[in-house]
Amino acid sequence: MKKVIAEISARHLHLSSQDLVKLFGKDYKLKKLKDLSQPGEFAAKETVQVVGPKGKFEKVRIIGPTRKKTQVELSASDCRQVGINPVWRLSGDHKKTPGIKLKGPKGNVIIKKGVIVPLRHLHISHEQAKLWKLKNKKSVSAKVGGPKALVFKNIIVRVGDYRTTIHIDTDDANAAGLLSCSKIYLDI
Repeated sequence: MKKVIAEISARHLHLSSQDLVKLFGKDYKLKKLKDLSQPGEFAAKETVQVVGPKGKFEKVRIIGPTRKKTQVELSASDCRQVGINPVWRLSGDHKKTPGIKLKGPKGNVIIKKGVIVPLRHLHISHEQAKLWKLKNKKSVSAKVGGPKALVFKNIIVRVGDYRTTIHIDTDDANAAGLLSCSKIYLDI
């Protein structure tokens, strides 16, 4: 078993350059609030309102830099709260996913697809994956100790220029009684 830091991914979104302009205005650049654990990613100072058929979330954090496509990442509980059916996907896979409305200070955007509940995943560097004999898109499990001990299965390995961490959503973290940056044990 290998000890890995589990990071809790709360609701957030990634914007395309085109949607950033629609929400914040021409030539707008995201302002960095803080760097995140994965190289090149940051929490932006900017937030938007996310509006579903039955509810909304105020001040949902944008993660930068911009991407090719806008993607909103919610937990299953979040999806139910705003009135959309949860669809579990890896980041970037928008096939048959719901859309949602985004409200910014300069305008609104309705995305037709791109709302996902991110699958549990392990970010791991090429070197670490080779050392641990893990392949991209392989599924692994992890054990959590403590009073709410459980086993997370179907954690998808994502090999790249990453820092080794497991990302889980707030629903999973609450089920296991985890705090952000808790250490859990990868079963490989």
